[in-house]
Parts: sequence; structure tokens; C-alpha cells
Amino acid sequence: MHNGAIDEARLESILTEVATQLVERGLDATDLGNLGCTSIHVQVCPENVRSVIDAGACRVAVRGANASSLATLGAKIDHTLLKPDASADQVDQICAEAITHRFASVCVNGGWVKRCAEILAGSGVLVCTVVGFPLGACLPEVKAYEARRAIEDGACEVDMVLNVGALKSGDDELVRRDIAGLAEVCHRMGARLKVILETCLLTDEEKVRACLLAKAAGADFVKTSTGFSSGGATLEDVALMRRTVGPAMGVKASGGVRDNAGAQAMLEAGATRLGASASIAIVGAGQAHGGGY
Repeated sequence: MHNGAIDEARLESILTEVATQLVERGLDATDLGNLGCTSIHVQVCPENVRSVIDAGACRVAVRGANASSLATLGAKIDHTLLKPDASADQVDQICAEAITHRFASVCVNGGWVKRCAEILAGSGVLVCTVVGFPLGACLPEVKAYEARRAIEDGACEVDMVLNVGALKSGDDELVRRDIAGLAEVCHRMGARLKVILETCLLTDEEKVRACLLAKAAGADFVKTSTGFSSGGATLEDVALMRRTVGPAMGVKASGGVRDNAGAQAMLEAGATRLGASASIAIVGAGQAHGGGY
């Protein structure tokens, strides 16, 4: 301890012990309800993470750990269906697949959030949605409202699209306020925020600026792509994003991740989450339904 500050290693040890005791003793649903949405940021054993989520925790975040050792590959994947012509049957199918393969979440457009939340209730699989998608050019107030409605319907994670035009115009303050407004909404309501940079449209300097703005504004993740523009995730971009945001912030690689080898390469480059429609193929269980992401 120095000047009243706890050594980081000691703090990690204390928090790990807290998480271990919570898992061993069980979490009382009444206590959780009284506490509201509570996050515990610790290193926990892979076999215990799902137990905490299933018990009712809103979030278990992992900081500065090796991505490949945290849990199964499926637990790092947002199983995605964002096609404009997606049907109710297809949405139901990806929910069933997510439960079977224990994916981190299903990622759908806002109109499907409530349906997914009802299907996935109690499964441990989260609901993720997109905001300002796929262009990111709408007003910050519109994005904030869209996020709030999605969280009210059951979304636990929100992937917003950066205002690319504002960034390229040098209006960093607008970009920061846009992200900060959604971060405030998401965190107040117990959700997590990811910021889609649309890296294929940015120079390396702009990617770095975008990452730093997202971090300063309180986002939980930076994310490569919508999958609807001229390119998707690259290893170079993921590595650049990881170097820029440091070890604690999430990095999501999405767009063009289609097989196990590609997924593992993204994780090794620094990604902590993958967004994919080919999730079933990635975990080695055949071909996915093809979600256009």
C-alpha cells in the first residue's frame, strides 16, 4: 500500500476471493434485487463465470486476462443476425443456437430485442442490439432514445455506430458527446456499450483518435465494423485498437470472421469478443445460417 492506494496485485487477489465466495455460497435473488445491477470486475475461473451469470448477475467483466483461457470459444461470440429481411423463425433459431452453444449473446436489430429477451430469459445468454446502425449519422439524442428503449426491452449490450462523418471532419467533441451520452444511458440502466468504428472507412490516425475518444467517453468496448460497409475486421486493425485502448478495455472483431482459425487469430491479435453470423462454423459444429454480418 502506497499513499493510501492498494497494490494492484493485492486488489485483484481480494476481488478474486470475493467472487469465489459468491459462487461457492450462491447468490440470493432477493439480495440481487435489493442491490440492483451490480458488477464485479475480477479474474474468475472459466467454469464459475457461467454460474454467476445464471444466478442473476448483470455483468461479469474480465480485465487484463488472456482471451484464449477465459472460457470456451463460444462464450466470446455474439451470435449475430442483422439482415433487414430476418424473419421471426430465423431469430428464434439463433436464440436456440446460442443456448445450445453457450454464446455470449445474440445480436439483433432493436425490433427483435424483446422477443429474444423472452426466449433467452434464464439461459445465461445475453441480448445485444445495434444503435444508429449501420451508418452512425443520426443525432445523438436519437441514438440515446434507441438505446434506452432497447435496454427496457431486455438488451444487456448496445453496439452503437460511431459518427464517422463527424470524426473525419475533425469534430472530436461531437463524437465524444455522442458516445458519452450512450455510455451514461447504458451504464445507468445496467448495460454495456460497444462503439463500432467502421475501420474500413478510417485512416490509422482516425482509428486511434476514435479509440481514444471512445475510451475517454466511458465506452466498454471498441468494435471494428458493422459488416455492412466496404470491409470488415482485420488483424492489423484489431492489434492497433488493442494497443491504443490498453489491456483493460474490450475489443470486438466483427465482419468477416467466418471460421475457427480466423476467430483464434483475432483473439490472439487482441480481441476479447467476436461478432459473427457464422458462429456455428467457428465453434466447429457445421455451417451457420448466414446472418449477413
